[in-house]
Amino acid sequence: MKLSKNKLIELYITMKKIRLFEERIVDLYAKGVVPGLVHLYIGEEAVAAGVCATLRDDDYITSTHRGHGHVIAKGAEIKLMMAELFGKKTGYCKGKGGSMHIADMDRGILGANGIAGGGLPIAVGAGWSAKWRNTDQVVVSFFGDGSSNNGTFHESLNLASVHRLPVIFVCENNLFGISVCQIKHQAITDVAVRATGYDMPGVVVDGNNVLDVFKAAAKAVMRARAGEGPTLIECKTYRWRGHHEGDPNQGARYRTREEIEAWKKKCPIEWFSRQLIQDGVATAKKLEAVVQKIDAEIDAAVAYANESEFPACEDMFEDVYV
Repeated sequence: MKLSKNKLIELYITMKKIRLFEERIVDLYAKGVVPGLVHLYIGEEAVAAGVCATLRDDDYITSTHRGHGHVIAKGAEIKLMMAELFGKKTGYCKGKGGSMHIADMDRGILGANGIAGGGLPIAVGAGWSAKWRNTDQVVVSFFGDGSSNNGTFHESLNLASVHRLPVIFVCENNLFGISVCQIKHQAITDVAVRATGYDMPGVVVDGNNVLDVFKAAAKAVMRARAGEGPTLIECKTYRWRGHHEGDPNQGARYRTREEIEAWKKKCPIEWFSRQLIQDGVATAKKLEAVVQKIDAEIDAAVAYANESEFPACEDMFEDVYV
């Protein structure tokens, strides 16, 4: 599958936007500007960028507690995200959801989710909806290796398989469920082998190679749109930061610094930028211009969030379902 130059640049822009947004949050969180918890996506950018680049605007995604990358890749507005992280009323959820609950129904973002594996059954429900309405929309559910041990994972794959629902299950295997490495919570090496039990394709890809991710996702999306049912894609990747900001030494208490540094050398963005320059798709100067434009957008988002108001106390009674 040969991608156009515009598509390749689009993938780079998405990954770089995710990285720069998250790096800004590192600084803002350290300064105490961002309340609550944040779980950053640094190091995993190729997964969200590659998968979401295969989707249409009217397709759906469900996200996770580490969801900033997913929603940016699906087209969320940076300034509304930033306002939500600041707890301001101009944010996506009026400042009441914070980092782990960003949603935008107009863009098919059915919500990030603080519950591990919580987005899986939501994705199946959205798949049911698409099938009943006889559209060719598809749904992507992002989740981690730890979530693949949960009942929601097995129930969701089973139901999607039985009814051939247009759902793509994307496991972001970053090797750790909070502080527990995969070899301590699973007897398998590849989460994708679990697809066999539900009679669906199970694919393992290099989650740091955005082109490999894109190709696997494009095939799964095509299959889903054709009514052929779900696919499980496992993306092998790694988070550079700790489980959350505040995790001591970026999680060095349960993994070695050597391991962290080794994965940093596999940076998905640096690899892809070298490929773009080597293949004549872009120059270093053009890629630097992309960075400057994104930095300006993030600066504007921070200013917007700072200038926005906090929700009033009485607002806590709005948007509550009883």
